[in-house]
Amino acid sequence: MDSDQERQALSFLSGLVLGAVIGAGVALLTTPRTGRRTRRRIRRGAGRLHGSASDRFDDFVADLTEKVDKAVRYARG
Repeated sequence: MDSDQERQALSFLSGLVLGAVIGAGVALLTTPRTGRRTRRRIRRGAGRLHGSASDRFDDFVADLTEKVDKAVRYARG
């Protein structure tokens, strides 16, 4: 897969995830629950999202580090 296709796929997936998060947030805020229950659900969801985002960021950093190391080795010959 070339770089342009990877960027397009990443852009699409990012938009999809962002749309899902926004949709879930709107759904949570418009449900007929008490404020305390809604805030608790939002806190739990935010905690899960933070964990997932942190894992994805760690994977991204590891992948980027590997690619940079590979490029440096290639440049050195």
